[in-house]
Amino acid sequence: MDATTDKDPLVQEQIYNALCYLGESEPEEILHSCDEYLRQHDKLAYPHRVIILRAMETVVRNNISLLDKSTAKEVIRDWQQAASDVLVAVGQRFINKVMEEALTKFQPGILPHYFILQTFANLSVSNGE
Repeated sequence: MDATTDKDPLVQEQIYNALCYLGESEPEEILHSCDEYLRQHDKLAYPHRVIILRAMETVVRNNISLLDKSTAKEVIRDWQQAASDVLVAVGQRFINKVMEEALTKFQPGILPHYFILQTFANLSVSNGE
């Protein structure tokens, strides 16, 4: 997965495809490996993090019926945290666009999802001066 930091888009796409391919035969193993890699590399630049998140999303979508309930729950939580982290990273440069998109998740009379609130909090901390 270290090759995701390669600047060549073709290499990045090959890594994505390889993770998805491996995820077809061992979805839980790949999801756990991706999760562990993201945890160990919490400073990974967001474009490279996105490659791994995209692969995780594809593996989940293509294998949802095969996943154990506990794996699915853990992956969803971890995936949401990683996605929130990506939004916060992007928000350091494009705060208005991130805020605009995040605000679309608020609906009258419905409590917002925990990760939406956490993303707002982290955006304010990372952009507070």
